[in-house]
Amino acid sequence: MTALAYILAALAEIAGCFAFWAWLRMDRSPFWLVPGMASLALFAWLLTLIDSDHAGRAYAAYGGVYIVSALAWLWAVEGARPDRWDLIGGAVCLGGAAIILFGPRAA
Repeated sequence: MTALAYILAALAEIAGCFAFWAWLRMDRSPFWLVPGMASLALFAWLLTLIDSDHAGRAYAAYGGVYIVSALAWLWAVEGARPDRWDLIGGAVCLGGAAIILFGPRAA
């Protein structure tokens, strides 16, 4: 459930931010902001579903998932294929996220 919540949150955040990008940088209609804001609200709600004792730890681990999802967006939506440095950086970030989320904690 945690992985799914992170992936869906990342997609919602990226879609919401892209709506603002499209409006401001691509001269799209301000109506793009409506689904953009809904998507960002969905993102925030999805992060509350993460199984973590502390919000900050859930958000920190989310960062790695967000980076990898942004690279997937880059390729799937924007048509720019990530290069090896993108992929290496994404793998490092995802590894760091796993350490933060699943590392043993003192009781």
